Formats: sequence, C-alpha cells, structure tokens
Amino acid sequence: MIRRGDLKRILVSPDCPIREAILRIDQSGLGTVLVTDGRGRLLATVTDGDVRRAILASVDLEAPVKQLVGGSERPIPFTASMGTPPEELVRQMREAGVRHLPIVDGDGKVVDLARLGDVGPEATIPVTAVVMAGGFGTRLRPLTEGTPKPLLPIGEKPLLHLILDQLREAGVRKVRVTTHYRGDQISQYVGNGEAFGLDVVCVPEDRPLGTAGSLGFIEPTDEPLLVINGDILTRLDFRHFVAFHQDHEAAMTVAVRRYEFQVPYGVVEAQGVRVVGISEKPMVGFFVNAGIYLLDRSILALVTRGERCDMPDLIKRAFAKGLNVVTFPVHEYWLDVGQLEDYQTACEDVRSGRL
Repeated sequence: MIRRGDLKRILVSPDCPIREAILRIDQSGLGTVLVTDGRGRLLATVTDGDVRRAILASVDLEAPVKQLVGGSERPIPFTASMGTPPEELVRQMREAGVRHLPIVDGDGKVVDLARLGDVGPEATIPVTAVVMAGGFGTRLRPLTEGTPKPLLPIGEKPLLHLILDQLREAGVRKVRVTTHYRGDQISQYVGNGEAFGLDVVCVPEDRPLGTAGSLGFIEPTDEPLLVINGDILTRLDFRHFVAFHQDHEAAMTVAVRRYEFQVPYGVVEAQGVRVVGISEKPMVGFFVNAGIYLLDRSILALVTRGERCDMPDLIKRAFAKGLNVVTFPVHEYWLDVGQLEDYQTACEDVRSGRL
C-alpha cells in the first residue's frame, strides 16, 4: 500500500497532459497513474508500457491522457475492493500478471494502490546482467589516467557501484562485469559481489574487442542478458524493460532515448524548383542508442569468441538473420558519462538528489 500523499500524486484527470503523466510516473516510481473523474472514481489506468508505446508512435505529449486510454474498447480497469486480504491481493496480481492493483470503495472511488513488492515478495528478474566496463575513458582524461571510468566517484560512490546497486534493487542477482583498461582495479573493487548482495564475476578482455565483442566470453544461458554500458547512469525500470522484451517476443531489445535539437535556420521544403513550405527554426528529433540492451541466446550466437564486434554490427547481423529487434524508449533519468561536462553533471545530479 502507499501513503496518501503518494496516491494523490498518481491520480490524474482525463485532460491531464501526457507529459505530466509521464513526469508523475517517473517521480513516484510506481509505474502507473490512475485516471479518475471529478469524484475520484477510477476510469482507467495508464501504465509505463502505455506511455512508452505513445513515445514510439510520436504521440504529441501535450495531448490529454484520455487519448491513451481510448473509449469503450478500453478494458475495464482491474481492481480490488477495500478490505481484501494481502494474500488475496498477491494471488490476483500474479494471476493477472500485474504489479499494481487499484483498491476502490463501493462507489468505485480510488482509496489505495496495492503493489506486489509491498504485499508479497517480488521474484528476481530472470536475467544475467552484463556491465561493459572495459573502456579507456579517453574523453574523461585526466580523470581516467590512473582510474578506470567505472570507478570514478559520483558523489560518495563510484559509477560502477551505483549501477550494481540499481541492478540489485531491481531484482537482478547475477552480474558479469567485462573489463580491460585497469581491469585489476575493477576486479579488486567488486570482488565476488558479496558486498553488493550480488553474484559477480569479472570477465577480462585481453585486447579491445569493441562494444559487443566481450559478449563472446559470457557463458551461454537460457536467460536473456541485460547489457548496460559501464558509463550509463539511469533510473530506467529494468522490470518494465524485461516485461516489454517478453511481451514483444523480441530476440533483442535496444533502449533508446529521444534526442531533439533546434535547427538554427528556416527550413525550406521544395518540390523541384517550387517552394511548398517553410518552417522557421524547427525542432528535429531522433531516437538515439541509450547503451542498454536485452539479448536472447539467439543474438549471442552471432558473436564469435575473441572477435572484434561493435553493437551496431551485432544489430545488423540480427537483421540479416531475420531476428526480431525492437526499441524501448527511456523516459526516465538517463545520462551517458562520456565527457568531462557529463561527469560534472552527474556529480551535481547526485548532490541535488535528481539521481
């Protein structure tokens, strides 16, 4: 169950902008907002998956959230009544395959939200995580001249420590850390993972093999590999990431981030010599690689042990084999700590509580 203040934050009207709903999902960490009428009666739920699909479909994020919930074809929200015992809430959530269950009174008014992790233990995520920590950190020199980038302090903890903490909190238990530059320092720091509550094995790379080559040294597993670059700071919900991968029956899921910039000139549209339109300093947007992936065994089979391979090459190999590769938009906090200014931003975000 959640505190009254937290409940109020996730109740939105049908006219609430989608962007505001996303912000509330991020800030609450609950993975959903509840759409209610003027009397607080539940009309619909908008989940993390709903907003990610909207982002991929380039839906206007200033549009009202009612555009995401549809009309009469939208399923009636799955709810439980006040007074339902915790063990019954757990049974209902597991049977429905959900992690949240709105609690309503006799008039259909929302009075609480049951979360699986609060009323019963959540299962561990069935993945093995791989943290790619072998880079030289060239763009972060002189900070990385004696220290590998994953061990640079972000606040009171090194970057790698923050990543491992997040994986553990998400329900991951097995982690493999690939190393090369000053790999002995990384191995000494993480040990066998016991200090982090994890099973950690460091996988050394005797020479640089690109952004995907070290995957050839990871032991085969029937579980997907959750691969994250060792310079990524994010609040991505890994449970949602895995569920998305499974729901789309993907062989590979690539996390992406919306990147926008403003063209500093008027853009002219022409057909031949005839001007048909002009846009003054338009915003242009793309999805960029966020450095986080889920890979099934069929993808790992495309990496030859000891062969250099970059992640774009691996994705192209997957295309060539006709494997299902999908994208997963990241709307949560995300930062690639690749340059000195990024490192300074990360340190400030930790100090300010943004991360």
